[in-house]
Amino acid sequence: MSHLVRFADGTGSVRVGLLTGEQLRPLAVASMSDLLRHPVAEIRELTETAGDPVPTAGIRLLPPLDGRMEVWAAGVTYLRSEEARREESADQDVYARVYRAKRPELFFKSAAWRVVTDGEPIAVRADSADDVPEPELGLLLTATGETAGYVVVDDVSSRSIEGENPLYLPQAKIYTGSCAVSARVRPAWEVPDPLSLGLRLRILRDGREVFAGEANTAQLNREPAELVEYLWRDNDFPDGAVLSTGTSIVPELGRGLRAGDVVEIEIDEVGSLRSPVVLGAGEVRRVLAARG
Repeated sequence: MSHLVRFADGTGSVRVGLLTGEQLRPLAVASMSDLLRHPVAEIRELTETAGDPVPTAGIRLLPPLDGRMEVWAAGVTYLRSEEARREESADQDVYARVYRAKRPELFFKSAAWRVVTDGEPIAVRADSADDVPEPELGLLLTATGETAGYVVVDDVSSRSIEGENPLYLPQAKIYTGSCAVSARVRPAWEVPDPLSLGLRLRILRDGREVFAGEANTAQLNREPAELVEYLWRDNDFPDGAVLSTGTSIVPELGRGLRAGDVVEIEIDEVGSLRSPVVLGAGEVRRVLAARG
């Protein structure tokens, strides 16, 4: 199994490469956004002509986003998501309508610089009573909207803030520590059917499992290509983007995250994401600042 990765070497230089097992081979591009300006056919050729292996000692894997890349997300794309939104909301009908509507719900999630990755902390809002992880299949998209690969995304959300009023969605979804993306990107040409992938979520508290859930991308109510087409309507992504396709695993009300928890997400054929949980954005800011 191979993955596209963005990494910092022992000198601090940031590069893009192909990781196969323990072998890391650099690609002939300047950045992830540079890679995503190429068509997928050319990206595949670049992986086939990757450079000689480089030592992995001291290598640090980084979020697979840079430049002007953005993370966007789709909502209410699974029946469980529609049910969970109605459970928490004082205006339940709005979610039932969007689940059945022709136009999907799409929202901005994060700029590239704010994304955290494997081993880095996610945050629960200090002003929220109930925050949850939302495990999702993410599409790594080129500047023209082709799917170059797949990632694991955690769309961390405040159920209590969104439940007060749907207009509070940006505050419930967009804050420092609310978006984690796996460092490893599974190339699209190595995943024969993205609509048959198992997803698993675990929340660990003091080393003990307090929540576990499973789902499958076959339960998606919308085709990924449809979500991409709507995202690209009257919109520009010159450096590419990540589009998270929604969740069908949502812990029940009152069973949200606490500081000190650990969130583990796995998606078959794609990879995994493990995140410690902190309260408020302070620790996340420290990690982002140290990353430079």
